[in-house]
Amino acid sequence: MERQILHIDVNNAFLSWTAVYKLKNGYQIDIRNIPSIIGGDEEKRSGIVLAKSTIAKKFGIITGEPIYFAKKKCNKLEIFPVNFEVFKHYSNKLFNLILEYSNEVERFSIDECFVDLTDYLKNRKLIDIAYEINKRVKDELGFTVNIGVANNKLLAKMASDFEKPDKVHTLFKSEIETKMWPLPISELFMIGKKTVPKLNNLGIKTIGDLAKYDKNILIKKLGKFGLIIWNYANGIDNSIVNSKTSLPKSISNEVTLPNDIKGVEEINKIIVALSEQVSFRLRKHNLVANTVAVVLKTNNFNTFTHQKSIEATSSTKDILLNAKNVLEEMYKENYSIRLVGVRVDNLESKDIVQLSLFNNNQKQDKIDYVLDNLKSKYGYNSITRAGQLDIKSIVDGKEKKMKEG
Repeated sequence: MERQILHIDVNNAFLSWTAVYKLKNGYQIDIRNIPSIIGGDEEKRSGIVLAKSTIAKKFGIITGEPIYFAKKKCNKLEIFPVNFEVFKHYSNKLFNLILEYSNEVERFSIDECFVDLTDYLKNRKLIDIAYEINKRVKDELGFTVNIGVANNKLLAKMASDFEKPDKVHTLFKSEIETKMWPLPISELFMIGKKTVPKLNNLGIKTIGDLAKYDKNILIKKLGKFGLIIWNYANGIDNSIVNSKTSLPKSISNEVTLPNDIKGVEEINKIIVALSEQVSFRLRKHNLVANTVAVVLKTNNFNTFTHQKSIEATSSTKDILLNAKNVLEEMYKENYSIRLVGVRVDNLESKDIVQLSLFNNNQKQDKIDYVLDNLKSKYGYNSITRAGQLDIKSIVDGKEKKMKEG
């Protein structure tokens, strides 16, 4: 039996969830029906647009732009603050509703998930369950979702991205040629802005063009990635709905530098980026670390590792500060460094750590939370901290990610 997969994606999650919350708490206007955004501090005119209403979009307001410029485009724009507790509340409500249909649910991000119903249909049709979930979310939770219906995760996700909002779309193998192949190549999952011109130069304009292209040439030009996107263009995806993610024992990132560097100041520029990567992965697993370590390899291939115990944290700021302290303790001589790594150990679930440990870090947690969601939705490199701006001039971008475990 072919797998029975749904991909469920909340329509304009941050704004929709804020709207539902406010209506339930006495607010008289549905902010989805006025020029509105979710974003930063209006009084300080700082921050960026995280979500926008359909009407705000008509004024040319775009996600990610500064609030100040958004207000210039629409002087009647209503700005509502980020409320992390609200987002988590409604995300959990959606997740719990879906668990009524299957135990095989994979949270892909805060506002979308995959569901494997292969063993849970109970003589029902997949499409009927999709429409039922769509209606229940709207009636019971007050917001809308798009649902993709397919026989694998890739096609389900592609289907959910078809016409929005509040739609159910199918994309079965027999429909690939008519529904997916005519789409621009940029619409294919995993195809980023940098890949599009490379494919265009090969004469590949649509997903269909890619599907029919010689995959051996793609592999030769793009490596393994060429095979992956060729498979995707042909609707091939064997990945499972992963509802039982095992937790890592440690998380680390390291980078081999194109040129040797010297001095704490230069190494710290690398530490900034690596600390951000490590802490991002910590929060993705809902973990905190009790140890931070720094790894240095010299141009003579001698490796030095130094670590320190810390108060349980997943904060980028905390991990960066401690990693810098470790570096200053271990880097005593003017070694030439060819590899830098940051590792966190002694991990545990954030849920079992006493909440009092985080009372003083709520503001930083919120900053990390916003950045994580932007990275998850728009790509890891879509937003960086100021301290990372010099990293591209030092590192060639070939990050070597160490295995978790």
